[in-house]
Amino acid sequence: MTEITSNETTEPVAGDAAVTAEPSTESTAQAQGEESTEAASTESTETTESAEQTSASDDTDEKVSPLENEAEIAADFLEELLDIADLDGDIDTFIENDRAQVSIVTDSQTLVGKDGEVLEALQELVRLAVMAETDGRTRLMLDVAGFREKRRKQLREIATDVIQEVKDSGESVRLAPMNPFERKIVHDVVTEAGLTSESEGTEPNRRVVVVPAAK
Repeated sequence: MTEITSNETTEPVAGDAAVTAEPSTESTAQAQGEESTEAASTESTETTESAEQTSASDDTDEKVSPLENEAEIAADFLEELLDIADLDGDIDTFIENDRAQVSIVTDSQTLVGKDGEVLEALQELVRLAVMAETDGRTRLMLDVAGFREKRRKQLREIATDVIQEVKDSGESVRLAPMNPFERKIVHDVVTEAGLTSESEGTEPNRRVVVVPAAK
């Protein structure tokens, strides 16, 4: 019997090659799922970081300085006081000379009193209200009906006249008793003129003494 030998070489089946080249449906789905989860996680992280940055920015914008806080507390206190006393007036707040400044804009002199006595007492009351809220000291200044501004101009004129008198006479001059606010104004004017001043006595009779320049 003659043996027949086939010269045909075994070739890979097309279907088998396709199976080998393409990943399984299950593997593809798993990979897509992992990519989707990773993308969602990244997006969530970016969203959280963006929200935190926005929140931090808002906190910075809304941050109130201690002096501004003092002024706001004082303004709230005075608004309630005006309502109780049935008095008219607008309240302005600002920061000047490293102090919280509060001013009641009104034509009434009720809260000023004679020589500003009521104003001084009210200022101390407002300071106590601020200290109760902040648990700290305050140098807040209160003005009513522009009294302090007018008084400041008067005191600068008085101090200027006294300075000239001291220069002409060469002798010290004692002024009338003043409160701390008024004495500070006189001291500043004297210093600007190159002379020396000091305070003597006890409250409420403490006064400024202008001393001639040393020769």
